[in-house]
Amino acid sequence: MAIKAEGVTRAAEARKKEQAQYWVYLDGEFKRYADARLGLMTHALHYGTGVFEGIRGYWSPEHEQLFVLKLGEHFARLQRSVKVLKLKIPISLDELCKTSIELVRKNNFRQDIYIRPLVFKSSEEIGVRLHNLKDSFAIYVTPFGNYVDIERGIRCMVSSWRRVDDNAAPARAKITGIYVNSALAKTEAMENGFDEAIMLTHEGHVCEGSAENIFLLRDGKVFTPPTSDNILEGLTRLGMMELLRNELDLEVMERSIDRSELYVADEIFLCGTGAQISPVIDVDHRSIGDGQVGPVVSRLQKLYFDIVRGRNSKYRHWLTPVY
Repeated sequence: MAIKAEGVTRAAEARKKEQAQYWVYLDGEFKRYADARLGLMTHALHYGTGVFEGIRGYWSPEHEQLFVLKLGEHFARLQRSVKVLKLKIPISLDELCKTSIELVRKNNFRQDIYIRPLVFKSSEEIGVRLHNLKDSFAIYVTPFGNYVDIERGIRCMVSSWRRVDDNAAPARAKITGIYVNSALAKTEAMENGFDEAIMLTHEGHVCEGSAENIFLLRDGKVFTPPTSDNILEGLTRLGMMELLRNELDLEVMERSIDRSELYVADEIFLCGTGAQISPVIDVDHRSIGDGQVGPVVSRLQKLYFDIVRGRNSKYRHWLTPVY
């Protein structure tokens, strides 16, 4: 056991040293990760006053190319999110995309990656507010694999933690502070032996996972909660709706979903930039369908991964090549 622990420690130290040399972008400059430092009094650290995006890039060995998925769409959403917290991004949408591509090239990644832009209140002072504070903007990139299981399917529980309401903290913006809500739900689920949480609105409607949108299939139709039910306006969610309608010829309806509908669904899947497409095979100890990954989700997964790795020319407009 001690030998194994030492091996894990050495691997962690090696990753830390490697990460320290990654190039990042902070307030107009490219610098090494180890040199990009923030003070302990940084406002966003104490009050969650920041917004972010998560953007995946997929390495395609057959094309020897790294494809970034929906780059412009992610930064357009970031531009909408900053309005909520009275933040400003100092560069244009086109410059945001170009800077991200340049950053990935500087790191010379030849593997799947995750790009994290972050806009935040960086004043080093105490005081709860949004006005009269300095804004900072950063981007970092890291290698990134699967966030949750996308092959065997995952087991979920309906969380006792309700999704934050839009009138309390706007759910449609990716606000850093809001994700404590997700962290509470995720940890509750995992400590109870599940893989992921499904959250409800305060009215009791199905909302989303801890960091994923949700879809369910019943009787040949697909249902997903509407944006008015406090969900994040997911870009992967929009992509799934497009593929389900145009490629799988299925009707997709946005409407409120009751908790018990989860238990009688034929198939359920979670989706998001991090989660990708993750089949749900069990909710609250109730098997979904036959307890295996369903045929529709299997087809959707294959279609999605063909697209993101550049194998489907019809959806090449979703992708931005790096090299």
